[in-house]
Amino acid sequence: MKKQLSQNWIISKSWLHFLIIILLVIGVFFRFANLDKKIYWGDEVFSSLRISGYMQSEMNEQLSNGRLISIEDLHKYQYPNPEKNTIDTIKGIILEDSQILPLYILMTRFWVEWFGNSVAVTRSFSAFISLLTFPCLYWLCQELFESSLIGWIAIALVAVSPVHVVYAQEVRAYSLWIVTILISSIALLRAMRLKTKVSWCIYAVTLSLGFYTHIFFTLVALAQGIYVIAIERFRLSKTSIYYLLSSLAGFITFVPWIWIIITNPQLEAVTWANVKPTLFASAARWAGIFSRTFLDLGISPSDPGKLKIVLIPFILIILALMIYSIYVLCRRTSKEVWLFVLTLIASVGLPLLLVDFAFQKRYATSRYTLPSVLGIQLAVAYLLTTKITSIYTKVWQKKLWSLVAFMLIMGGVISCMLHSQGQIWWNQFPEKYQEYPKIANIIDQGNKPLLISDDSIIPPIQILGHLVEPKVRFQIVEKNHLPQITNGFTDIFLFKPSDFLKAGIEKIYNSKLQQINDLLWKITKSTEATSN
Repeated sequence: MKKQLSQNWIISKSWLHFLIIILLVIGVFFRFANLDKKIYWGDEVFSSLRISGYMQSEMNEQLSNGRLISIEDLHKYQYPNPEKNTIDTIKGIILEDSQILPLYILMTRFWVEWFGNSVAVTRSFSAFISLLTFPCLYWLCQELFESSLIGWIAIALVAVSPVHVVYAQEVRAYSLWIVTILISSIALLRAMRLKTKVSWCIYAVTLSLGFYTHIFFTLVALAQGIYVIAIERFRLSKTSIYYLLSSLAGFITFVPWIWIIITNPQLEAVTWANVKPTLFASAARWAGIFSRTFLDLGISPSDPGKLKIVLIPFILIILALMIYSIYVLCRRTSKEVWLFVLTLIASVGLPLLLVDFAFQKRYATSRYTLPSVLGIQLAVAYLLTTKITSIYTKVWQKKLWSLVAFMLIMGGVISCMLHSQGQIWWNQFPEKYQEYPKIANIIDQGNKPLLISDDSIIPPIQILGHLVEPKVRFQIVEKNHLPQITNGFTDIFLFKPSDFLKAGIEKIYNSKLQQINDLLWKITKSTEATSN
């Protein structure tokens, strides 16, 4: 690899490093910019419930009794408090969210306990963990390519990669998952190179960390096993034996949680994947998943089709670049290099692809394909580095590939700028939650507003709890129950009310309801309320 690099690289080394450091600073800035600006959406309020240590059943029982509650009452079930400890957090995950691995939740709980209760603080842990991606990525490139140049280019691509920035600002385990994938990959390559017992023990530890971070890490670990077996040519060599022992040790630590998942299945947690998409819709979704690696303008399924059509040429160019980078990688590198990248790309991507197209399930999302994205970025980093610095590349070709690199970087920077200013992004289901900020603004305009609902507390009510002002009061009742509305409120709203609640309010309180939008009604006329 080093022999193929142009001597011109030595002259421009400091200059290129300076530019990459600037991109790194920009990437860090976007990871922490406006952390509390975006809507705190469904997945995040579920994560916060787990962090608090309360179970959903407890919250429903304590809040759905028709009493007046404040924002503080809602936030009790979103942040750590003295009533619940770490054991309660683990218990809540086991009984109600067994598919959510506990490592990230526990680490975030300690982070929030240390730095304080707020949306910005809770999200900042993911942003902080995402910074570990950069040294890990550089180290992986050193182990894999034996080239610092590729490591620097990879850092530049990932620093302003829209998909990395999006998940660095979300209260879910994705940033930590990326880091554990990189660390386990480094540990594996290092163990195969050093062939020492200590290095294989380190690999076993990284596997255990990965298993307790994300359920799909098991697919990454399986892909690493395929890589080792293929490199050792299916022989029971010393490396193969050490790998099997390390993998077994790492897997044994995960067995207790496997038993928890089996005995406490949460099948309703993945009902969203039962939607059967058309072949075209699946293909379009996959194109969007991979193109967001370098370009993301926040287009969601609810946006007009014209916007999506305009993006088609850019998406096709990005996909072509990805395919070409994989082709060049396979042609110009050793089996140890290209096979590792391919197995990383295929680890999660291939199973999800089969499930999507063969069984018409909708599991394929950007957050689940992050290992594939990492592999593609490694391939693209190799392509750009060799094309720009190789002594075999003509001057005009170097300029062309320098332009390609510049366009990829600018696409990422522009995407990150748009993301930092948006209140809701495509990953937060805008088709479902985009009205919530508007609803919160309408409610906040009241002097002493009251919001009544018989809908689920989590996620909808808790999402509003993070949006409205502290003056707002809530009154939550169970289905087929009516609230006792008290005096003193200037504006009374119904949020996502059932037909029973709407009819009951109109009849018992002699009121008329004004529909503001699909989710919000306002009581416009009522007699003086009395308790019944």
